[in-house]
Amino acid sequence: MSKDIKSQFEPDYAVPPGETLLETLEAIGMSQAELAKRTGRPKKTINEIIKGKTAIIPETALQLERVLGIPASFWNNLERNYQETLARINEQRRLHQHIDWLKKMPLNALIKMGCVKKHSDRVQQLQEVLNFFGVASPERWEERWMGAQVAYRKSPVFQGDPYAIASWLRVGELIAQKIKCKPFNTSKFKNTILKIRQLTVQPPDVFQPEVIHLCAEAGVAVVFVPDLPKIRACGATWWMNSNKAVIQLSLRYKSDDQLWFSFFHEAGHILLHGKKEVFIEGDGKDSKEDDADKFASDILIPPKQNRQFIQSGKYSKASIQKFASEIGIAPGIVIGRLQHDGKLRHSFCNDLKKRFEWENVAT
Repeated sequence: MSKDIKSQFEPDYAVPPGETLLETLEAIGMSQAELAKRTGRPKKTINEIIKGKTAIIPETALQLERVLGIPASFWNNLERNYQETLARINEQRRLHQHIDWLKKMPLNALIKMGCVKKHSDRVQQLQEVLNFFGVASPERWEERWMGAQVAYRKSPVFQGDPYAIASWLRVGELIAQKIKCKPFNTSKFKNTILKIRQLTVQPPDVFQPEVIHLCAEAGVAVVFVPDLPKIRACGATWWMNSNKAVIQLSLRYKSDDQLWFSFFHEAGHILLHGKKEVFIEGDGKDSKEDDADKFASDILIPPKQNRQFIQSGKYSKASIQKFASEIGIAPGIVIGRLQHDGKLRHSFCNDLKKRFEWENVAT
């Protein structure tokens, strides 16, 4: 049996409760006119119920219980199931008109990450994607993720492939919702940043859970979400509410210098910029991105120590490792800074950088 066949049968037709009512009347030999008299309902109303033109309301269900001896709950359930089935059929027809919308989504990547299930039926697949985003229809998706009022539309990364970046952000949002955080505290988060700086020398299985825990204590949910095709995003920052910020890291470059710079860059946005803004770090730059870059650079390698090291002019592996040890960070971070500042060729000393491989993330 196919994996996408639902265990609960969902018919493609709806049977109105009136058909059951008519069968019941025929079985006991009662006319519609007689039922109308006994219930006190107009004959027209009884006839419209039987034809499916009028719903069985709770009051009518109680009257049918007294006249026919069949519980009101039975008639109420019949009506509820009928209306639900009717709505589902109408929705299926409506969604069928939006099948092509699926082509815009990075569907295969989301399936591979375990975020959505694969269905052979395209309407079911569309419903699965809508469930993932927590919206009722493609129209509501467009309003939620593409509306003029949303802050992240300003990002150059978002302009590249908005459907991919929206999918990536949604994965982060779902993970962040599950992280219990204390109310955001600025001074506590500043102290947390200094503690996390000491973790740059640790492997992922040590620093990843510790970063998540420490930041949650300060009111920040940190989520690690591998990037999706075409998004070109290194990280993102936004606020779920006034007491909970989110840092999302994509691990786009998979090396320790890039990972840690991205983390402290996003931390800079939290401390330096407004709670209503959404920042998606990619290839584009503006003054606020420059502010966050400087914040990250100065936290990782304090300006005074950096100047002294640059003035020494000693960029051998041994001197780089010694300097990194003295200031308490991973040597790969120093390599990345020297390469970025043009002090070291991008082909030199890369073996001092740690490379990370990350498993798929399921929400």
